[in-house]
Amino acid sequence: MHPGVRVCVPTVALLGMFCRGCLSRAQSLPRRSFSTLHKRMSRWNSQETSGPLPSQEHPRVLITGGLGQLGVGLAQSLRKLYGRENVILSDIKKPPPHVFTSGPFVYADVLDYKHLREIIVNNRITWLIHYSALLSAVGEANVALARKINITGLHNVLDLALENCLRLFVPSTIGAFGPSSPRDPAPDLCIQRPRTIYGVSKVHGELMGEYLHHKYGLDFRCLRYPGVISVNSPPGGGTTDYAVQIFHDALSTGHHECYLRPDTRLPMMHISDCHRATVEFMQAPGCQLSLRTYNIAAMSFTPEEVAQEIRKHLPHLKVTYNPDSVRQTIADSWPVRFDDTNARRDWGWAPAFGLEELVSDMLHFIRDKRTNKGLPVS
Repeated sequence: MHPGVRVCVPTVALLGMFCRGCLSRAQSLPRRSFSTLHKRMSRWNSQETSGPLPSQEHPRVLITGGLGQLGVGLAQSLRKLYGRENVILSDIKKPPPHVFTSGPFVYADVLDYKHLREIIVNNRITWLIHYSALLSAVGEANVALARKINITGLHNVLDLALENCLRLFVPSTIGAFGPSSPRDPAPDLCIQRPRTIYGVSKVHGELMGEYLHHKYGLDFRCLRYPGVISVNSPPGGGTTDYAVQIFHDALSTGHHECYLRPDTRLPMMHISDCHRATVEFMQAPGCQLSLRTYNIAAMSFTPEEVAQEIRKHLPHLKVTYNPDSVRQTIADSWPVRFDDTNARRDWGWAPAFGLEELVSDMLHFIRDKRTNKGLPVS
């Protein structure tokens, strides 16, 4: 138990998902296709009053947008905890062989409500991790598509989570803040006002999830991720992607051209910490959570600072700067640090990786990958 972490004793729950109050509030759910929901809720409430529920089962997890930067690694973490068959990865793209053979995978388009419902019902899903989204820079290049995926897709997922009484995780982002937000640090609750469709859609998701939690008892959970740095996934069109690409360039060509100014400071996190935070947050009893959306933090650095740390291992690294106006404007509107005091207090969040550990780990794994593939290492 972490010092200062809030502790509670939850009431009887269905598969660890809902407390007594959430179940009673959920009886007033809106009618999208909920003809049998009242009967199910009545049955669950009668079980609460008549005796204990059966022994707790592992969650059945569906991850949408699973072939992006975060989904595959999170699926691996969850499968270690809950079993290979209990975690289903999904996307609209064909998975690579190693992903397809590592555990269940299904095609799922978050814009296809009926098919997504079939997947949830047929696989008895209890936890839904919603990673489908267009990121900041890509979203600005295609606002109409970003609006469809990031907002219409979200509404489908919210409705299905309500209908099927799911624990729903929707990540938010550093991009949910704007130029009028406090920047150093940005607290959990403050003015946001983002200026990208990605950020606007994430604020919309935060508020919709919180509304549905308070009105209908939806077990909605959201973490604002900083820039996430990983070895196994290529950059996906985000403003912080340079912090992944610089490691690959350092070991391949020895030269990186950065699209941000050298002094652009942004919050960052190693992907292992990101996965661990997500799992720990999903496991936390709902009564420990004072918020439904939390900041999580690990470190903040500039392009020049990460380059200097890499040069401790690869002194020959050369970095040139050619700021891209779109990404630089986005980065300048974001916080330079997150205040994650509430996450640390409520559910014990603490990062394992600082900048030094991150750089060592990234260089080690990328070097090994290149060597195993017979590629030269700079």
